[in-house]
Amino acid sequence: MFEKWFKLKEHGVDVKGELAAGLTTFMTMAYILAVNPSILGVTGMSVGGVLIATAISSAIACFCMAFFSNLPFALAPGMGINAYFAYTVVLGMGYSWQFALFAVFLEGIIFILLSLTNVREAIFNSIPLSLKNAVGAAIGLFIAFIGLQNGKIVQDNPATLLSEVVYKDSIKTAGIYAILTLLGVIFIAVLAYKKVRGALLIGMLGIWVVGILAQAIGLYVPNPEAGFFSLYPSWSWPDFAGFGSLFGQCFSSAAFANFNVADFFIIMFSFLFVDIFDTLGTLVGVASRSNMLDEEGRLPGIKGALLADAVGTTVGAICGTSTVTTFVESSAGVAEGGRTGLVPLTVGVLFLVAIILSPIFIAIPSFATAAALIYVGFLMMSAILKVDFDDLTEAIPAYITLIAMPFFYSISAGIMWGIIFYVLINMLTGKFKKISPLMYVLAIIFILKMIFLG
Repeated sequence: MFEKWFKLKEHGVDVKGELAAGLTTFMTMAYILAVNPSILGVTGMSVGGVLIATAISSAIACFCMAFFSNLPFALAPGMGINAYFAYTVVLGMGYSWQFALFAVFLEGIIFILLSLTNVREAIFNSIPLSLKNAVGAAIGLFIAFIGLQNGKIVQDNPATLLSEVVYKDSIKTAGIYAILTLLGVIFIAVLAYKKVRGALLIGMLGIWVVGILAQAIGLYVPNPEAGFFSLYPSWSWPDFAGFGSLFGQCFSSAAFANFNVADFFIIMFSFLFVDIFDTLGTLVGVASRSNMLDEEGRLPGIKGALLADAVGTTVGAICGTSTVTTFVESSAGVAEGGRTGLVPLTVGVLFLVAIILSPIFIAIPSFATAAALIYVGFLMMSAILKVDFDDLTEAIPAYITLIAMPFFYSISAGIMWGIIFYVLINMLTGKFKKISPLMYVLAIIFILKMIFLG
């Protein structure tokens, strides 16, 4: 059955390996089940309801990815855009969360139309191969930085913006967290060197067990007020009533109270912009690292992948969550050898299981997933070696992409600055033939976006 649906032999994989890759991907992105409700919850939305909405919309989007494209990418409500939803649109601009959900819903519909008309595919294909490789490496740095943050290895510092955690001052909380993260990276690296199948998954589970033992003997002391929770799974029943209070509210009268057309289109465009280029960036980066691109730098099956993303966003708005997008953590499953739609199918099933077993999945500590992200970041960095650094018209835009993405903490920002620099440098050096017409259009749109939307 799986062979018929996903053509496993053609891709050189088997069911066991794809299931392991799916589980690995899910474990690295399961944090969204805890983080998304906590962010959207500040708007007054039911926290338990958002968790269920997150799981259902993610599962449906993953199923669409599996059957529309047969690609190993998983989807869920995106980080960053959920904060924009909560803190800018609702708390900052004063609109209801129902209004914000309607903007997400309409953005999803536009996304579907763009996917069916090949606009997004054309954008993907217009990006030069050097930038595609740079995006892959930049995403590696980006997720490694996320791993360093989640693993408490770096922290905020008023003087230097960031600094290493001070172990002696917080040895039983942040200190032990950082140590466990580093041990996890070493554990995964050794397993990978020995070519152990499932090194990422085994490494995450192994270091979680070490963390549980550390808590049991008192080396790690939970401090919920500071964000350090127990590593032991707990149990609670899903909040189906809370989910009922969210479902379909994007069409309620509250969504249209104090409706301002100008604000609405700015908000909707912001959702659309980030969704388009976060998704394209993830697809470009992960596909280039795993050699999924063809000789012309195109990704077979991308139209189905983009449509899955668009459907996920639309369904997510109806269920009661912010924009659903392709997750960069998909690179963890790809690093484990995942190559087909069986990977997102596995992730989707696990998201549904997580509705009932959410306490277990939420309990996956961030130091375990952080270790995996740091290691995957290393794997993705190798894509930068494919850039011709002797040609500055290719290398400088690639370099800008590489530094902009982690420093601006945005996949779409990395793509935006890379494209602007690529167009301007090649124009000013007289290499007009290298620039496709769509690249000119994108550069102009990005410059206008910075001027008028920030």
